[in-house]
Amino acid sequence: MTTVPSEPIEPVEPPAAESPHDAAERTLDALRDASLTVASAESLTGGLVTATLTDVPGASAVVRGGVISYATDVKAQVLGVDAQLLDAGGAVQADVARQMAVGVCRLCSSDLGVATTGVAGPDAQDGHAVGTVFVAVARKGQSYEQVEVRPLVLLGDRQQIRRQTVAAALGLLTEVVADVVAETGTGATPGTEDSGSGGR
Repeated sequence: MTTVPSEPIEPVEPPAAESPHDAAERTLDALRDASLTVASAESLTGGLVTATLTDVPGASAVVRGGVISYATDVKAQVLGVDAQLLDAGGAVQADVARQMAVGVCRLCSSDLGVATTGVAGPDAQDGHAVGTVFVAVARKGQSYEQVEVRPLVLLGDRQQIRRQTVAAALGLLTEVVADVVAETGTGATPGTEDSGSGGR
């Protein structure tokens, strides 16, 4: 797969978000109701999306796992993000987030994949200002071009940006779950596998 950096996407500042824990509870309820599973591919959040989800009792029914792809080369080697795309524009791109989400869906055999990439600070990265973030959610079997991605401009210190990213990622995930339910009427996608987990 060879891609080139996508056209710039005009980022939007997110509205005031609910707490990550409340967002996780709402997201997990939606996933359970729709019989959908999820996996995460995280860069700037360093595992916080998965940790936030699994902090809620019963998360094992829908959370299959995740990849912390903090280093750029891990995005390529583990998640299958196009190396030429990364070389051309760095890790903070909409198409990188899309490809991360597709990659973790494939690796974890999940119905949905959620991805985060961006700059938490304190310094800019690859020409992108602190607070530049992309979150994406892929559905099983999608090509990366079809993946829903949301560009964000986040304010605050490093920890605030990371927490806001988690809430934004979970919010987008919940929206995609609602779209799947509306389109299928049932929620479950073809080929959905049982998580095989207990009541953790």
